[in-house]
Amino acid sequence: MQTERIFLVGLSGSGKSSVGERLASLLGWGFIDVDRQLEARTGRAIPEIFEHDGEPAFREMEADELEACLNRQRVVIATGGGALSTERGREAVNDGFSVWLSVSPEHAASRLSGNHDTEERPLLRGDVEGRLAALLKERQSAYQSADAAVHVDEMTVDQVAEEIVTLWGEHRTSPGHTHGDGHGLYQPSGNIAAIVHTASASYPIVVANGAIDALGHICQDEGITGRAFILGDAIVLPHFGERVETALRDAGYPVDVLSLDGGEAAKNLQTVSNIYDWLVDHRAERRDFAVCLGGGVVTDMGGFAAATYLRGISFVHVPTTLLGMVDAAIGGKTGVDHPRGKNLIGAFAQPSAVVIDPQVLANLPPRELRAGWAEVVKHGLILDRALFDELEEVAQDPNAMVDPRLIGWSAAIKAGVVSEDERESDRRMLLNYGHTLGHAIEAVTGYETYLHGEAVAVGMRAAGLIAVELGMLAPAEFERQQSVLRACGLPESAPGVPVDAVLDATLHDKKVSGGRLRWILLDSIGSATATTDVPQDVVRRAAETVLS
Repeated sequence: MQTERIFLVGLSGSGKSSVGERLASLLGWGFIDVDRQLEARTGRAIPEIFEHDGEPAFREMEADELEACLNRQRVVIATGGGALSTERGREAVNDGFSVWLSVSPEHAASRLSGNHDTEERPLLRGDVEGRLAALLKERQSAYQSADAAVHVDEMTVDQVAEEIVTLWGEHRTSPGHTHGDGHGLYQPSGNIAAIVHTASASYPIVVANGAIDALGHICQDEGITGRAFILGDAIVLPHFGERVETALRDAGYPVDVLSLDGGEAAKNLQTVSNIYDWLVDHRAERRDFAVCLGGGVVTDMGGFAAATYLRGISFVHVPTTLLGMVDAAIGGKTGVDHPRGKNLIGAFAQPSAVVIDPQVLANLPPRELRAGWAEVVKHGLILDRALFDELEEVAQDPNAMVDPRLIGWSAAIKAGVVSEDERESDRRMLLNYGHTLGHAIEAVTGYETYLHGEAVAVGMRAAGLIAVELGMLAPAEFERQQSVLRACGLPESAPGVPVDAVLDATLHDKKVSGGRLRWILLDSIGSATATTDVPQDVVRRAAETVLS
């Protein structure tokens, strides 16, 4: 499987960040600045980390960030100047196409002149040009190991980016590298937004217009065999069922189809029992696989049925809602609701692939599309300030909600977290931002009044109010959150829902540990933390505000 990521390496002042942003724009890919990502994750500036933790500790943290990039596909990564100085850093960069932005110390120093961040960095204090010359001498052999080089002294940012596009094209078409057909639809070796790597499984997340018609070939690529049992949302099947069947049959898979109610009210053990009965009637075997075609209800419930039938058969998710694409279908959480709480019954079981075709969203009601957008916003709020910054620019553009690049970016964030923490023992908890109160609102209203994303949007407002009152989140940052949610057409309150009933429902949440409820709160845009140290009176005030 070909990797589609480009690493930019070179001295500080070579333009890696500005070139990387432009290059990502030209390719239609995501962009990661490793230094900025590290600062967002630690809540500290690079000079501060260097000064207080020392260079060896900084290099370890830098290598962690580089390795996290390997969960993404179709992404440009601007590395730090010393990224290749450690073995872990070199190994990470080798898992992509690397380009050295070769700059003379003189030009680099000129570009960095007056940069306060540069002045604060221990490695560049004093004679900047002299220090850069020494660093170049020290690192040159590592830089020369890159797959390609561009001498940037006399080139503009646009010229450098365009040159790298050419180099990338030559790299893809060179012997040993497969390439797609160039028509902008699904390409067999491309369009992989991320690869989930866990202790139990490794699988691709494919994001491409037209991917649904290539489903059979994707299954073949992943080595899936046997008969295909489609578990399809009754509303979705008339629109896409025949295309899914055709894609599977054309690849040689026998196909059977079961129509399911995809509403939250049907997400229960009785429906799962009906799926078991159908699989037994059709003599499904362990070598066969399920295709979960629908929104988050179908992927959660279908995945649970597949994971428990015959102690587990393979399954592939084909989400048809934005919520399913960026959240529910990724990460292996399967299960059903209980009358006293959402998703209380389930199991962790990873799919064999997640196939996302943004074109199917054209059939999604606008309200459901907006509800799914809540999860995209959430990903930016908790983990990726750059994504949130872009969402601020495009939140009111309905075309952005079906943009494969943004969907792939959001899906890759979820994939990266899942890869680090498969069973929600640590970092994955951050994905529950807004869900504590949101799930309670859904349960109290019988899962019929509010869509999941709507309830989560209200829950994010409550969490923001709590963080502001505790002094964790600046009011201006909270207002940025609310401004984007409003621009997306999401609710800020759930008037009339009983406060006491909602607070009682939170105590049945899966995040309760030792009788204490764990809250996910922001300390800034792009950075979240988990805490159990939230006074009940603060929680009540926030709940009363959003439920009034």
